[in-house]
Amino acid sequence: DQYNRPCYFLHIAYRYMFYLSEFLKSSYQYFVMRPFHLAFPVDNLNKTRDFYTTILGCKEGRSSDRWIDFDLYGHQVVAHLVNQMQPIPKNIVDEHDIPANHFGVILEMNDWKDLAERLKNAKIDFIIEPHVRFKGEIGEQATMFFLDPCGNALEFKAFNSDDMIFNK
Repeated sequence: DQYNRPCYFLHIAYRYMFYLSEFLKSSYQYFVMRPFHLAFPVDNLNKTRDFYTTILGCKEGRSSDRWIDFDLYGHQVVAHLVNQMQPIPKNIVDEHDIPANHFGVILEMNDWKDLAERLKNAKIDFIIEPHVRFKGEIGEQATMFFLDPCGNALEFKAFNSDDMIFNK
């Protein structure tokens, strides 16, 4: 009888693995976040290189005399040299003047705490000191805002669970 043959069960297992692999290939973007690319202006490449590598811990990628690639927690951010920085519009959020143009990464909580400590030790001037916002509410998050040496605003956040990122 066919069900007693070892080959039958191997055939079923292989067929299951085939369909599972096809499903995973078609649904790949739902399981693995792809790195993003962000370019931003700077008016001093040397200060930028020092800040992003020494303070933030980025690895430097390719570069020229007009731009530098950085690996920011697995994402490609590129500093482009400009002659003059433009003023950044601001918005009032929780009674703070927040630069409307800002970027950063949502970190694991321990990584966020480590970064906050590293920034404090480096005597970084914060726009918003590291703290927990919406404590005990939906959307509770650890957050901090600061500027790079060229005036670009960065915000780093952490949630206790990634499920909380888009909760209303």
